[in-house]
Amino acid sequence: MATHDSGHASQKEGLRKGTIGVLGIVFFVVAAAAPLAGMTGAAPVAIVLGSGSGTPGAYLLVGLVLLLFSVGYAAMTHRVTNAGAFFAYVGRGLGTNAGVGSALVSMVAYLTVQWAIYGFFGAVMAGQMAAQFGIELAWYSWALIALVIATLLSLLSVDVGAKVLGVLMIAEMLSLIVTSLAVLVDGGPEGWNLAASFSPGNIFAGGLVGTAGIAFAFAFASFIGFEATAIYGEESKDPKRTVPRATYLAVGAITAVFVLVTFAMITAMGASEAVNKTVEWSSVDGVPLANPANVLITVASTYVGPWLGTLMGWLILSSLFAATVAFQNSASRYLYAMGRGGVLPK
Repeated sequence: MATHDSGHASQKEGLRKGTIGVLGIVFFVVAAAAPLAGMTGAAPVAIVLGSGSGTPGAYLLVGLVLLLFSVGYAAMTHRVTNAGAFFAYVGRGLGTNAGVGSALVSMVAYLTVQWAIYGFFGAVMAGQMAAQFGIELAWYSWALIALVIATLLSLLSVDVGAKVLGVLMIAEMLSLIVTSLAVLVDGGPEGWNLAASFSPGNIFAGGLVGTAGIAFAFAFASFIGFEATAIYGEESKDPKRTVPRATYLAVGAITAVFVLVTFAMITAMGASEAVNKTVEWSSVDGVPLANPANVLITVASTYVGPWLGTLMGWLILSSLFAATVAFQNSASRYLYAMGRGGVLPK
């Protein structure tokens, strides 16, 4: 992350200015949310244990809440541009100790999620490679390979990582959109049922401390990493405009995709049978939700073709890998900001 200042004879350490634009930041944020992994892992659980056919409405409400939060969050970027984001924002508002505490929590959270994704990636990759090509490697071998590649991408330059993520994200998003449109055009066994998915009674069925709370918990978790737009402010082109635009665009795009896909999943199964079919399609040896990814893959295979179901199995891996790159960049910038601020060794 070194840059050369022509006004000085020596190299200085810093972030490369003006290397990433609005779309590049959006790619990193959407990659962290891992839409395909979220729709195959979190959505089926939210349907079965949460709001059932009202799950799309839960995702919509969560997206609207985060858009409201983004108004204040984006306003902060007009006054403070810092790779540490919460480190700087909380520090300015509540003092240095609170800022350092928030930074440590954020950094630990990013690293924990990233390493969890490496384990998830390794397990899925090991199964895929063994089943498709007969290549038998331990899960941690694939996880280490992903770690090395993600580290190299983060060391090269933020814009290189954004370009790689851009290609992966386009393929991932296209698979979700194509599947959703195919289902909605067909109408499924019961047709569109907007009331079942978006009426308050279904969304909040069971109460916030009951099943509805579970749906909201998984919905909020699906937006993980959306706050990372501010982290790239120092490297963006015109941060006072780039970061707010990227924040609104990222949250809006994630919300639109999650609502579209979950509504398509409910439509594909039929609102009245959504919970039962999700349990059926995700069960392995009688254990419900043992393979939640099979729900969306079954929908894609049924309404588009088996080829898309197979492709989705591989795109889940690219989705997970893209998320590791995104969290690698987020964690490294917090470490950088804390080192620069004297909290950690420079």
